[in-house]
Amino acid sequence: MSGGGRSAEASRQTGETRVRVRVDLDAAGDVRPRTGIGFFDHMIHALGFHAGWTLDVSCEGDLEVDDHHSVEDVALALGAAVDQALGGREGIARFGWAYAPLDEALARAVADASGRPSFDGGLSLRRDRIGALSCEMIPHFFRSFARTAKLTLHVDVLRGANDHHRAEAAFKAVALALRDAFALRDASTKAARRVPSTKGVL
Repeated sequence: MSGGGRSAEASRQTGETRVRVRVDLDAAGDVRPRTGIGFFDHMIHALGFHAGWTLDVSCEGDLEVDDHHSVEDVALALGAAVDQALGGREGIARFGWAYAPLDEALARAVADASGRPSFDGGLSLRRDRIGALSCEMIPHFFRSFARTAKLTLHVDVLRGANDHHRAEAAFKAVALALRDAFALRDASTKAARRVPSTKGVL
C-alpha cells in the first residue's frame, strides 16, 4: 500500500519492458497512461476514468519488436496494483456488472472480485490492429489483468460494426463493472466489516 485509502503502486521490470503503475481506487482524478501505443493509452484512459480511479501508468517497452510485451506487462502490473489496493477485500460489494454502448456497439462486463483469477469472453474484433494496438492483445490484456488482480471477469461485445467502438465499449463496460464490484458497503452495516464470501476469505 502507498498513501491513504485504497491506493497502491506496482512495478514490473523485465528484459523487454519497464512498467510502473500507481492507482487509487477511491479518488476520481487524473488518468495518465504513457505506453507508447496510442490506442492502448486511449483504452487505459477510458478504463481508469469510468472506474473512478486516479491512475498513472508508464511503460517503456520493446515496441520495435511489437506491442505484445508492453500490453501484457502493463496488464500484469495494473492487476497487481489493484490487488494490493483492495487489501483483504473486506466490505466490498464483490460483484459488479454493466453494459456500455458506444454508438452502434454494445458491450457487457461481469466481474467478481473473488480472489480466483479467470477470464472469458468474446469481442469478435475483425481488424488485425486498431492504430498500433493488435486486436488479439485486447482479450489478452483482460486475461492478464484478471490474473494478477485476482478477478473473475467476463467480457462480451454483443453487437457493433466498428472495431474501435467495439473495443472501447468493452473497456468502458469493464470499468463500470469494476467500479461496482470494488464499491465499499455502508460502513454502518455488518456486511461492511466482513469478507463477502461464505468461506470467510477471498
